[in-house]
Parts: sequence; C-alpha cells; structure tokens
Amino acid sequence: MAEHAPRRCCLGWDFSTQQVKVVAVDAELNVFYEESVHFDRDLPEFGTQGGVHVHKDGLTVTSPVLMWVQALDIILEKMKASGFDFSQVLALSGAGQQHGSIYWKTGAQQALTSLSPDLPLHQQLQDCFSISDCPVWMDSSTTAQCRQLEAAVGGAQALSCLTGSRAYERFTGNQIAKIYQQNPEIYSHTERISLVSSFAASLFLGSYSPIDYSDGSGMNLLQIQDKVWSQTCLGACAPHLEEKLGPPVPSCSVVGAISSYYIQRYGFPPGCKVVAFTGDNPASLAGMRLEEGDIAVSLGTSDTLFLWLQEPMPALEGHIFCNPVDSQHYMALLCFKNGSLMREKIRDKSASRSWSKFSKALQSTEMGNGGNLGFYFDVMEITPEIIGCHRFNAESHKVAAFPGDVEVRALIEGQFMAKRIHAEGLGYRVMSKTKILATGGASHNRDILQVLADVFGAPVYVIDTANSACVGSAYRAFHGLAGGRDVPFSEVVKLAPNPRLAATPSLGASQVYEALLPQYAKLEQRILSQTRGPLE
Repeated sequence: MAEHAPRRCCLGWDFSTQQVKVVAVDAELNVFYEESVHFDRDLPEFGTQGGVHVHKDGLTVTSPVLMWVQALDIILEKMKASGFDFSQVLALSGAGQQHGSIYWKTGAQQALTSLSPDLPLHQQLQDCFSISDCPVWMDSSTTAQCRQLEAAVGGAQALSCLTGSRAYERFTGNQIAKIYQQNPEIYSHTERISLVSSFAASLFLGSYSPIDYSDGSGMNLLQIQDKVWSQTCLGACAPHLEEKLGPPVPSCSVVGAISSYYIQRYGFPPGCKVVAFTGDNPASLAGMRLEEGDIAVSLGTSDTLFLWLQEPMPALEGHIFCNPVDSQHYMALLCFKNGSLMREKIRDKSASRSWSKFSKALQSTEMGNGGNLGFYFDVMEITPEIIGCHRFNAESHKVAAFPGDVEVRALIEGQFMAKRIHAEGLGYRVMSKTKILATGGASHNRDILQVLADVFGAPVYVIDTANSACVGSAYRAFHGLAGGRDVPFSEVVKLAPNPRLAATPSLGASQVYEALLPQYAKLEQRILSQTRGPLE
C-alpha cells in the first residue's frame, strides 16, 4: 500500500503535562503519522489526575518520572506494532512542559549508557532517580525561595534583566533551592539535574543531554544575554549546581546520535541524530513558524502572546526566553488570565448569549468606540494585577455601565489594546512585515480578528496549531540536520503549509488606535494605583 512506501522523515516529540505525543514529518513537511499516550487513561497505576499529583498543601504539584519513561516505552511499542518504519528517521527532536525538573541519582549515567535492547526502558531506569515525583510547572510552593533569589541579585527587576523573568514559583532554580533546603542529602546524591526537555533527549541519547538556551531561560538561572549560567543565581539556589546542570547549548544543536538501544530494539538507523529538545512554548513558536516582528495570539481560556524580539526589555511581567530558532534573537511570552470566559460572560450579558449578536455589536460600533474604554477582569489578572470591571467614557470619567453594543466593543478593544501595550513594554514593535497568527477558540470569529488587526495595524492569519509543539519539534530536527545556526530556520520550513489570511487593518485604524493606546495605558495605571475593589 502507498502509505507504507519508505518516507524519510523527522520525529517531533512532546512530553506535555497530560500525555506524550509524537508526529512524523516527511521531507515535504507533511505530517503523515501521529501517536500518543495519555497518562491518566493509559497509565492509571500512577494515580495522576491531569497528569499530576496535587499534594495536600494545594501548592506542591509533581509528576512521577517513571510514568514519563513508561509512556515512551508504550508509544514506541505502539509505533512498532503499527508497522512504522523507524529505519527512515533522519533525526528527532522534542519538547517538554517548561520548568519541570528531573533528578538523576549518582550512578544513573552508567545505567543510561548500558541499556539492554531486550528490556523496556522503565525496567532499567527505575532506580536511577533520587526523586521519584518531580516538581512541574503547576507547583507554587517556593515563594520563600523566590524572595531569597531576588534578594541575592538586588531585586525582582535586576533578576528579570539578568534571566528574562522575575522569580516565579514554578521556575526551576527556585524548585532546586527548595529541594536542597528541605532534602540536602537527596540533593547531594543527585549527579545531574535535567529539565523535562533535556531529560527526554537523554532517554534517546543514552547519556545526559545538555539543557538548551531557550528552555534554560525558564529557570531564573541563565543569563539570557550571555547564554551562560549566572554564578550569583546558582550560588543563591544550591551548592555545586553548575556541575549538576552541565553547560547549556544553542537550541538547534545536534547533541549526538541516537543510542544503540533504539537501533537494536526498534530499527532506528545508526546515523539518526538527536537535536536538542526545548520547552513546549519555544517549540510552539517553531511550529507556528514565527519570524522577526511576528506575534502569535492564542485566544483560549487564558490568552497568551508569543512575540519574536530582537532587543528585549525585561520587565516585572511576562517572560523573555532565548529564541529557539535563532540564538541571536529572543522570544517573549505574556499571559492574560481573563480570556474566553470573560468574552463569554459579556456575550451572555450584552449579546443575549449569541456569538452572532456579539459579532453584530462589533460590526455596528465604530473603531475606537467613541472613546469609551473598558477593563474587564473576572478573576485577578496577572498582566497587570487588577480585578473587577472598570469603564470610562470619552472624558476618562468612570461610568457604571455601557449600552450592550458599546460594552462588547469595549471588551474586545480593551483586551487587544492591553496586549499591544504590554508587548511594547517588553521591547516589541510592530513592523511593516509583521504578521499576527491567531489560534484558539476566538480565532474562529472573524469580527474579533478584525479588531485585532485594527488595534495592532497588521494582518491577522489563522493557523492550525493542534500539534504545534510536536510539529515544531520535527521542524527543529530538520533545522538541526541542515546545519542549525548556519541556515535560517525560515529556509528549512518554507514548504510547510501557509497560514490563511483572516483580516487586514481597516482604513484609518492606525490613527484611531495610536491616539487611544496612550489613553488606555494611563487609565490602566490609574486603576492599578487605586485600591483594588470587589468585582463590580
């Protein structure tokens, strides 16, 4: 049958919170195979909910490291049973949920380098970890360690300038500090600390894989300008940490050839290369094929902005990482908690629970909304820290309510103006070649996308991102194979499917919003400086 004809390919892996997934992408950049293992469903013996264990304190959140190893065993066996031709795999790369950390016990390297092809991985690695349940990104139990780290470097802004983010509880350095402080013996018996991404790469290499610059930027430990570990941050977290982390590498590095274990057990070719694994957000940037000046906006339960930056300006909000496809540039992430739930709430209240009436409200109101501006935060926002609904008329006086149509436009314009203001606060500038890539539920609504195009003054495209971290990992494998830093990523992925144009800026939009944006920013500061009252 045609589908079994040999197809040279790269594999893209994603070790995410709830599953391990893989895609195979051929030389024409078509995805022709995918498989997954869902932790709760396929590995119930680990007792996870949503792939994690939430501890009694409600703050500590961990995942069993052997569950990840066993999931890889299962997925490879499923591929083998389906007749997948491993001999055609040229290279592989992958992504891991960001910030999570894995602790390899002294002597684990020996087990990793001498794997027997007769046994599954989880049976051979079960005694290799000094911590069996590893902290993951949902953990928020390290507030004390965050304050200690910020104090050591001269404050939150100083830490952000150095590492790209102020101290966050989920960031790996603070997690390592907590483990060292609470279990110094376990820490001293740990010979290597991996991120989820470099841990997964290590499984394929049969030796410790280095941490890449991009995922390494989510640790509060890497100096993002110099791409070296910060000695001050390391010292503030734990002793001998640099030797346990190993030197970081560019994200497009070929870190080695695949372990003989996979050659003998599954039929991978000896020349199959392993390209450094990275975090799931950086891998998604690669999967969406962002280029300089581009933005990706994920419009989901929370809204997330991915930015390509040349000259970052680290702040107390958002995160700046080394760019996964161009080590001279950067990427930024901004998260806004009040996303689709807030849009649905205003739809229900002001548009009779109907998206088509919601769209009509946007169509029937003018750009700039007659100067009426709104801030809508059902839950405490993180960018910035505000709660409640705050409405202002054209004279910047606070008002109790807007007519229904005005309310709808005030919400959508406000959400997108906030995104532009906070993106520019991190050093982002809209360029003449800027593209906005919209994903998530609200990206299906053309009228919402029209406001996005108008506020940013740039065309909006929609793209299928169902497997963006996986597909981005396969693209990155091709990039590493092609020479990495010596070849532009855009050249390697030029055959990939193009996003679809959904909206272009309306005539006169730039004048309207250039005038409104400073006003919106001023009002935001005004709300911030006042006492945060109850939800109105």
